This record gives sequence, structure tokens and C-alpha cells, in this order.
Amino acid sequence: MMKPLKIYFQLILLSTLFLVACSKENIEELPRLEGKIKSITHETSARTGLKPIGLGVMMQAFYWDVPSGGTWWNTVKGKVQSWSDVGIDAIWLPPASKAQNGAFSMGYDPFDYYDLGEYNQMGSVETRFGSKTELIDLINASHSAQLSVIADIVINHNSGGASEANPITGTNTWTSFTPLSGKFNRTYDDFHPNSNHSSDSGYFGGFPDLCHHQINVQNWLWKDTESVAKYYKDVIGFDGWRFDYVKGFEPWVVKDWITEVGGFSVGEYWDSNVNTLDWWTTQSQASAFDFACYYKMNEAFDGNNLNKLNDDMLWKRNASKAVTFVTNHDTDEIFSGKMLAYAYILTHEGYPTIFYRDYEEWLDKERLNNLIWIHNNLAGGTTNILYTDTDEYIAKRNGYNNAGLVVYINNSNYWQERWIETNWSNTTIKDYTGFSNWEPTTQSGNWVKIQAPPKSYSVWAPK
Repeated sequence: MMKPLKIYFQLILLSTLFLVACSKENIEELPRLEGKIKSITHETSARTGLKPIGLGVMMQAFYWDVPSGGTWWNTVKGKVQSWSDVGIDAIWLPPASKAQNGAFSMGYDPFDYYDLGEYNQMGSVETRFGSKTELIDLINASHSAQLSVIADIVINHNSGGASEANPITGTNTWTSFTPLSGKFNRTYDDFHPNSNHSSDSGYFGGFPDLCHHQINVQNWLWKDTESVAKYYKDVIGFDGWRFDYVKGFEPWVVKDWITEVGGFSVGEYWDSNVNTLDWWTTQSQASAFDFACYYKMNEAFDGNNLNKLNDDMLWKRNASKAVTFVTNHDTDEIFSGKMLAYAYILTHEGYPTIFYRDYEEWLDKERLNNLIWIHNNLAGGTTNILYTDTDEYIAKRNGYNNAGLVVYINNSNYWQERWIETNWSNTTIKDYTGFSNWEPTTQSGNWVKIQAPPKSYSVWAPK
């Protein structure tokens, strides 16, 4: 133990050092340092015990033109626990930052990446979805419910800049960005064309096109300690990324982002060509939405030809990189067979996504909950297609850590029955959807007759 006099002199010395260190410049830095310390504490404490992302089901927690007025973050906050209870493991939120259209924007015209609803610019303080505080409350509630939160990241283009003289083009361009957050100011040299790089993979809608080859853009988006990626992850609490319009820039951008900050990542490469999707996931080291699967399901269910489900899809190439979906905020082309399409993605490989309005408004929630349970508890292992024709589709999952399943999709107007070969010998099986009350026993050679109701499906596994 120190003697009292020695402690006294040490306290005087420490106080002197503190006063010397706290010049005006250093004092001004103290609140920012305090904020960083708090953010690190928030990150490590709030994310304990999250479900492993990708093993369950993702919820797209918005749709195009959700109600304006700054209420959406609170609306979603009220649902996250019930979603988690039925087997959702992550929610995907819309772009959270202030955009050119202010309180009316869905976020895909980003202006200030660091304004999450706290600065009075672009005609509003809050975003369409709410305030920064409400966003953080939603993320904390999601983490308490063991859910990961996926940020929608729009880094191909910006909007809302002021006009400036552009010596590269010899004209004026809308490329002067001085957001009130004071972070990531941009000029013409941060966009295409510039002194370093004339163009990249693609422009979107005539918006100023960010140049990811510029060091200033790389530093502010993902490299620096105060980058967008690190601010969203370490301070705000996001756990992963949905990259918008990745056709507009090269896949190395996403790969670099992931290398720098980590987190589950999925790209919107809107293309039905499975070769292109497979190439992009390999190059970016991220997942992709399986548009090849989406368009084949459209042909199968609304086009009344289930043979199309034999065709190639990303989940058949690399299931670990395929995020499957039936509808999103941009697409809604599967109508009459939508529940059959959900039965398909929730019994097959890949990471399935459920669309908010399908779950909360348009479809039978209990049927979707049943399919989520089937996905999380029965749908393991590789897939074999057992039978297809224009109206019928039967496939089996071979199981790992479970017995697997057989799914029978029937797009006809009548009950259908088929003999199929399973992986189960002398085993009583049942339909886990409850549509059929059969409980047949498989033969010693694994064969059994199963059935499916009209315009519906059944899912079979050991009782």
C-alpha cells in the first residue's frame, strides 16, 4: 500500500500532466474520443448471443414507399421479437442515411452517409424512417431478440450535390457535396470521369457515379477508422451488408469492404444469368440474390411449367452464396403461385428471404411460420430432384443433423399422388404442413406413396 504523502504528490503530478495535455485543441477532441469509447462498449455488449446468420431465414423489413412520417423504425422495432420467435435470424433494413429527397426518400439517392436522422438538411431532420436514436433503438431491440441487422449500402451513386465547374468535363456537374455531418465531402474528382479513372462498370439513373479507384472515396467508404463501414458497424451497430446495384462497380470493391470490416454480405446483381451470378460471388467473396432462381420460379409457378425448376440456379452452383427470394421491394411478378414459391425456397438450399408485405399483409402468416419451422428443423443437406412435370415437382433433402425431408409441390387443380424413393427404410413419415393426414410407412427398399393437395404442397419427414 502507498504511503499517504506519496499518493498526494502523485495526484499533483497527474493533475499537472492533465492540464498541460488539455490544450484547447485537445479538449475539443475529448467528446469525440468519449463517443468512440461508448460505441465500442455498445458493440461488444449488444451483440452477444446473436443467432448464426444464414442458418435461419432473413426478413426484408421494408417495402417500397413504407409510410412516411418517421415511424418505420418504431414499427419494425415492435415486430423483431415475434419474428425471432418464429425462426428469423436477420432483418434487412432500407438505406438509413439522409438522401436528396429527405423525409420522402426511400434512401436510394444518398446524400450524407453520416446523417441517420439528426441534421436539418434536404428538407428534414429525420429520414422517412425516423431518427438516428430510433434507428439505434431498433438495432438494440433486434440484438436483444438475437437478430442480426443488415444495412442496405448504396455506394454506386450519390444525389443532392451542388453544381460546380468541372475541369474534366468542361461543364458544370452536380458533384459538390458538403453535408452537415462534416464527413465525406466530395468534389468532381470523386466521381466519373476524373483525373484518375474515366468510368467503371455502370451508371445508374444519371446520378453522379462514385469512383472507387479514388483513394479519398476508398478511405471514406471503408478504409479509415471513421469510414462509413466502420461507423455503421462499430458505432451504429449494423452486422452485415446488402450492396445495392453492384453491376455499377467492380466486385473487388465489395471484397475489399468485407476484408476491412467483415460481416455477412450480399449483392444485388440483377441478372438471370447464373454464370454471371456465380462469377460475381467468386470475385467479390460475397453472397448474391439468386435472380436465376427467381426468374425460373416465375416461369414455373406463374408460367405453369414446373419443369423449369430443373434448370440451373445459383443455389445449385454454390448454395452457401445464394440468397433466395420470392418478392422484394423492386419485384413482385410471382402471383398465383406465391405460396408454392415460398414452399420451394424454404425447403431447398440457399439462404431464404421473406418479404415484409408477404408476411405481414398479403399471405397466410401461419403457413409461412410453418415453412420457416420446416426450413430451420428439417431442410438440411444436399438436394435431389425426384420427379417433375408441368404440374408436379418432388425433391428430397438428404439431411445433416436431421433426417431431411421430401417436398411435393402440386400446381394442378386436383390432389396428386406419387410413389417416390426416400432415404428412410421401414419408417413412418408424416406431412409436416398438416395438409395431408396420411402417415405411411416406407418399405424396406425406401419406397413410399405420398400426396399433395391442389395448388399447394406437402412436406414429408419421419414422424
